[in-house]
Amino acid sequence: MGWDLDSFAASAASVSDNTAAMYRREIKAFSEWLETSQADPSSTVSRDTGPEDVDLRVIRRYLAYLSTQGYARQTVARKATSLRRYFRWAERTGRVAADPTIGAITPTRERHLPRVLRSEELETLLDKPRAAIADDNNARRQRDVAVLELLYGSGLRVSEVCAIRVGDIDWERRRMIVRGKGSKQRIAPLSEPAATALAEWLADGREEMADPSAAGDALFVNLYGRPLNTQAVRRLVNRAASTQTNPHALRHTFATHLLDGGADLRQVQELLGHSDLGSTQIYTHVSRDRLQKVVEDNHPRA
Repeated sequence: MGWDLDSFAASAASVSDNTAAMYRREIKAFSEWLETSQADPSSTVSRDTGPEDVDLRVIRRYLAYLSTQGYARQTVARKATSLRRYFRWAERTGRVAADPTIGAITPTRERHLPRVLRSEELETLLDKPRAAIADDNNARRQRDVAVLELLYGSGLRVSEVCAIRVGDIDWERRRMIVRGKGSKQRIAPLSEPAATALAEWLADGREEMADPSAAGDALFVNLYGRPLNTQAVRRLVNRAASTQTNPHALRHTFATHLLDGGADLRQVQELLGHSDLGSTQIYTHVSRDRLQKVVEDNHPRA
């Protein structure tokens, strides 16, 4: 039966295509590690191995091997998560008798608080573009402004921005359909600046930039007229920013500003498309830290 990575990746319906592809790559790397005899020579594992041959000792040796290779704790923890996910699936589908990852201790992930953009950084991105950006042709400028307004004004992931279709926008209710992780759909509001920027882009810029034979109904297109991809959005944000900026920082800023303004945590969870409230709770720490800094910077007895 072998590792059957295609079936495993196809089974990961609750995650994004990129995450499923990552799981597949990491299990393939694990199987290749086994084939190069990096496993314990005294174990029962041979060169010609399948998932049914893996035991807890092999899992522990692999995680230890990753650590000796200089992988960060977060990377080792992520690879361990992929192994757990794979072997849970393998046990459930009868490919292994028991999950060999049970009992494996992995390093805890280093949890970094999300970066929230400063007001001057947002101003450069959204209101007062750098001179090099201000000189862009009209179509490119319209596209970039619309993308940036969606990232901040609606808190979208990069992949969600790229997946929007022209027909997904409900102009009357000022909202849109968003396709999130695991093909889950949600309705996201459109801020007034985002709606204005999108209307200008669709009325003018998209028609100029889009290649009718390649663009399809994608809302955003690249400089070659084809659907915009995630790498292009990252380049777009970095090009527009005054300092190196991750597009996800705009999503972090969206969430933090909502909480700072008094929004309920569950409302923010729904707006972000988080399936687990725990993913949203990190923003409460960011918000508290920001409020603490406001006190320290402004109160005479802080």
